[in-house]
Amino acid sequence: MENNDAPVEFNDDRTVCVTSVKGLKENWQRWSNEHQEYQKHNPFSNDRGAMVRLQRDQDGYGRPLEGSLTEQRGQDAHVHISREVEELCQVIRDIGESCGDGGGEKGPVVTVEFGKLFEHYVNISNKVVGILLRARKQGLVSFEGEMLWQGQDERVLITLLHSPG
Repeated sequence: MENNDAPVEFNDDRTVCVTSVKGLKENWQRWSNEHQEYQKHNPFSNDRGAMVRLQRDQDGYGRPLEGSLTEQRGQDAHVHISREVEELCQVIRDIGESCGDGGGEKGPVVTVEFGKLFEHYVNISNKVVGILLRARKQGLVSFEGEMLWQGQDERVLITLLHSPG
């Protein structure tokens, strides 16, 4: 039997392992702290006592956190819906009938019956009524009634007041 009194040398793998575990612990702690802070702003969190509540008159009330994925999704949805409203106005312009002068800069007033618009636009999007309501809210179109129903409101005139822009 050989007596080997030489000190045991650790190879670098063990040091790397200890360092990475320390790094994992620090990363986990940082994530935990960030998550706890996030939960203070989350209205669905179970920790109601720690939640920061904004009042109606404060900036940020009713809005997602700045820079959050929720804010980004909202911005993306707004851009998408705006494009659909523009497209709807273009379809009305293309298939509608000009009737008179819109008062100078606006050009002629264009109208189309809901039934005709529905037939053409449903190939593009099945959300034609929702997009019409959005366009009316933006002051781009007008029509009688609160809601339009296929079959029942085929003859209701949709008037293009002006194009988005």
